Amino acid sequence: MKVTIAYIEEPPFGWTEANGTATGADIELADAVLRAIGITWIEHRLTTFSELLPGVEAGRWDMNVPLFVTPERSNMVAFSVPVWGIGDGFLVRSGNPKALDSYLSLSKHPDARIGIIAGQVQHDSARAAGVSEDRITVFEQQADAIAAVLSGVIDAYASTALGNRIVAKQIGNSMLEAVEHEPETSDERPMLPFGAFSFNKRNSDLLDAVNVQLGSYLGSPDHRARMARYGLTQKEIDPALTASR
Repeated sequence: MKVTIAYIEEPPFGWTEANGTATGADIELADAVLRAIGITWIEHRLTTFSELLPGVEAGRWDMNVPLFVTPERSNMVAFSVPVWGIGDGFLVRSGNPKALDSYLSLSKHPDARIGIIAGQVQHDSARAAGVSEDRITVFEQQADAIAAVLSGVIDAYASTALGNRIVAKQIGNSMLEAVEHEPETSDERPMLPFGAFSFNKRNSDLLDAVNVQLGSYLGSPDHRARMARYGLTQKEIDPALTASR
């Protein structure tokens, strides 16, 4: 049985090795779960973020790597149980010259510019904080947004705090710095956005099988060990476990 899963270039969640092989935390999690439910042929399809939801909705592939769950997205696709909970952050030039540590701080800075990837939830978060559209630059690929930070075209790239930490480490902390946003709180507990695999709504058999396996696998020693290799710790894993129970 074959399953095709779409992914994007966004370390540490997914990326393409020099030999063309797809790898990353989300890719490895998907492969482990799919093989456990009996899938013997897994095809990885590289795409752009803006094509993930339309692609799986149209049946061009079977599932997507995890992305943040929102009510609007749930109208298009069916989501699995959550697999991680990760807050937002900025990637800025080293030293954070404009002292940007939240969407609100950026909105209050008179000339600060932000970059986001087309279709990602960070766009809505920036607008909700009062960042005007003329100060938001939309990119199709993460690499282009990072290059824009390095060149000074934008002052901050908004993405997951975890992803930004990995990128800053890879490129060099002397050039880039990852700034984690403080999560919103409810009843003194942090509220993190959750990520989940997504499927065509007519593909309930695959969704149900994946959910059953995720229920027994998430939080296991093997799962935690695999994710640790990509920088995901209990900080990102445990909130998803609580949300799915």
